[in-house]
Amino acid sequence: MNAIDLKNLNISYGDTKVVFDVDLDIAEGESFALVGESGSGKSTILRAIAGLAPDWTGAISVMGQGRSHHVDRAVSRQVQMVFQDPYGSLHPRKTIDAALSEPLAIHGIGNRDERVEAVLKSVGLDQRFRFRFPHQLSGGQRQRVAIARALMLEPKVLLLDEPTSALDVSVQAEILNLLKRLRREQNLTYLMVTHNLPVVSFLCDRLAVMRHGRIVEVADVSQLKAGQLSDPYSQELLAATAGS
Repeated sequence: MNAIDLKNLNISYGDTKVVFDVDLDIAEGESFALVGESGSGKSTILRAIAGLAPDWTGAISVMGQGRSHHVDRAVSRQVQMVFQDPYGSLHPRKTIDAALSEPLAIHGIGNRDERVEAVLKSVGLDQRFRFRFPHQLSGGQRQRVAIARALMLEPKVLLLDEPTSALDVSVQAEILNLLKRLRREQNLTYLMVTHNLPVVSFLCDRLAVMRHGRIVEVADVSQLKAGQLSDPYSQELLAATAGS
C-alpha cells in the first residue's frame, strides 16, 4: 500500500493557482523529498495533505484514506507535520508537557503521562524538559519537541517542512540522525520539503524536482548522488549545490 497518493492535484490561494496537475505515489516506509526554488509549491503540497490548504482539486489519499476538504480526524491520526521554525510552532506560554498532551486531549486518548514520557525519551530528551517552556530550550531541543508532538498520535506519515533549515549546522546533523533513527524504529514514511540536496542524499530514497508549481522530474537518490538528474532545471540545482 502507498502511504501517500496524489492524483491530478491542483492548489490555489484565492484566484492564484500555485500547484498544477501533481501526481505522486509514495510507498509506505519511504522517505521522499520535494525540492526546488522558493515559491515552487513544495510547502503548499504539504499543507494540503495536512488539511491546512483547503482550496484544492484532485485527490489526496493517506494510508488508503481519502482526504476531505474539512477537518478529518481519522486522517490526522495518520499524518502529522513538523514545521521549519520550532519556536513559532510551539505556544510560548505552554509548557512542553501541555504542548505534548494537547493532541491526546483532542483525540480522547488516555495514559497521557506514560505517553509523554515515552515520546520525550524517543527524541532524546529526558524528563527535566517536560515542564519547561519553549524559551528555556535551545533551537535543537525545540525541534525535538516539535517532532515529539508530531509523534504523539503515533502517525504513519510525517510531513517535514524544512525541518533543519533554522538550526545551526552541528544541530542539523543531530536532528537528521534523529529523523533517520525514528523512521527505522517506527517504520515511518517521510515527505520532506528542503532546499538542501545533501540532506536529501542523507535522508531520502527518492525526490521530485518542482518548478513553478509543477513536477519536472522524479528520480532516485542514487541518480542525485551520481549527478545524473536529467531535466535542465534539476541540473541547475545540482550545479548550484556543487558551487556553494
